[in-house]
Amino acid sequence: MGMEQNVIHPRQGAQTDSPRQRLPPFSAFLNGWFMFYVQRYLRQHFHAVRLLAATNSSAPCPNGPCTHDENDHPDIGSEPIILYTNHPSWWDPLVFLTIAAKLYPGRLSYGPIDARALGKYRFMERIGFLGIDQDTWRGSARFLRMARAALHRSDVIFWITAQGEFVDPRQRPVAIRPGIGHAAEGASRGLIVPLAVEYPFWTERFPEALAAFGPAMRLADAPNRSAADWNRLLAQALEATQDRLAEAAQRRDPTAFRTIVSGRVGVGGVYDWIRCIAAWCRGRKFDAAHENWDDKIASPRAAHNEASQ
Repeated sequence: MGMEQNVIHPRQGAQTDSPRQRLPPFSAFLNGWFMFYVQRYLRQHFHAVRLLAATNSSAPCPNGPCTHDENDHPDIGSEPIILYTNHPSWWDPLVFLTIAAKLYPGRLSYGPIDARALGKYRFMERIGFLGIDQDTWRGSARFLRMARAALHRSDVIFWITAQGEFVDPRQRPVAIRPGIGHAAEGASRGLIVPLAVEYPFWTERFPEALAAFGPAMRLADAPNRSAADWNRLLAQALEATQDRLAEAAQRRDPTAFRTIVSGRVGVGGVYDWIRCIAAWCRGRKFDAAHENWDDKIASPRAAHNEASQ
């Protein structure tokens, strides 16, 4: 009984025409359990999940200087939203869900995945994962029905891995599947927003999960734009967002990002034990982060100057 009370049915906030055009019910109970597991899982396998600040991060906000929290993601208000992304890794949906839960906690996350993968985890149908038969007319039709249903919901984020398969984040030009253009074509309301992700190694044993939003586009501003034109525009916007993220990733500057989830640092085992003893001998607090230790080793002159001050 308690679990059924946490099921959000599609009629709440929906304005679709028939049951086949509605999004499936969403279990808040199962989603809460799943997101607890996801955040723990990300902490175990990444140094951090980080979100890149906007390009104009130094520009003033209406109420004073912007912070990363204010300018690293679009203000979607009560608009329906499609979030479309590149697809470099198996990790992508987990990163999307984590970012959405952090930035838009009042929204339900729905998104399409391969129906064959969903068949192994049937409970995921109740937390927004939509099984789609890829490369079939039936799958394409269901995808469009679900995307258009999401554009009638102000309580939903509809995420799409727009490339449809795993693609290296540095591959250019960026190409996306035609379905996203058809979902945008003729829409009378809603926003469509690019999100780029990649997973580089910086200075720790575990990789970084990096993400960056591109500018939001209002669908109603181009009611006569064709699906093909939408696809070209959306691919260009996603490529520009990936380029901006790639440049930031190569700079390896964590201050350009907001940390969404903090993960693991250090190497572990005997190596960190030796580092701990060395820190104790110097009268310093041990920090397992690899970068600080490497800075001291790589620059003995700087360490000597610090000690002599």
